[in-house]
Amino acid sequence: MKKNSSLVISVLALIVAIAALVMCIVCCQNNKAVSVEETLQNNPEIIINAMQNYEQKLREQALADAQKLIDENIEALNNDPDSPTLGNKEATVTVVEFFDFSCGYCHALYPNLKKVMEANPDVKYVFKEMAFVSPVSSYAAKAALAANMQGKYAELLDALMTHQGALSEAKVDELAVKSGVDLVQMKTDMNSDKVAQIMKANSDLAGKIQVHGVPALIINGKLVQTLDQAVIQSEIEAAKAK
Repeated sequence: MKKNSSLVISVLALIVAIAALVMCIVCCQNNKAVSVEETLQNNPEIIINAMQNYEQKLREQALADAQKLIDENIEALNNDPDSPTLGNKEATVTVVEFFDFSCGYCHALYPNLKKVMEANPDVKYVFKEMAFVSPVSSYAAKAALAANMQGKYAELLDALMTHQGALSEAKVDELAVKSGVDLVQMKTDMNSDKVAQIMKANSDLAGKIQVHGVPALIINGKLVQTLDQAVIQSEIEAAKAK
């Protein structure tokens, strides 16, 4: 039996138990029989409170499970030598982003993340490229990883994330050239085993820590799902203070 099904049954059992208790109290007080149905109709807050507690328990358990998985994979998240890294590589605070070049929310986050990066050069920023939003996602991700091999990751990242409109393979090539990337070498590296391994490692890691959507930020081992610059800055400051 699945965990969620077990919890649902537990909650229903709890509701019935509470209803029976209330019914017993009411019966004792009024010296008359009261049905469970009547008790619940007269005290609907029993069901509401029980379901709210159930939902809160699910959220807390999900967060605890996610945190455990992050803790178990923190080295791969923060210190994978193959992942593009900006900022201070020796920093005590690390921001990891799982993102997709075709993701609208990732593009919405980028200007705020860029401001955070500019305001916090003492932090390490690690980028994990994903490729599931559109067919061109994989091409763009591989191009960025190939650009990283030429020391041009920051330039192409910025060009791709600030581009207005849909990306195409031709547009990725155009932006790569404008970013100072050797296009011939980029295309060779894009099809290399090394880039394929990085892409697979990113996908596998996302699965291990149950990242099912992008953008996803992990700040010093804490999952932070926001597009808000102030929230990111606050989390960084909290991590620095520890």
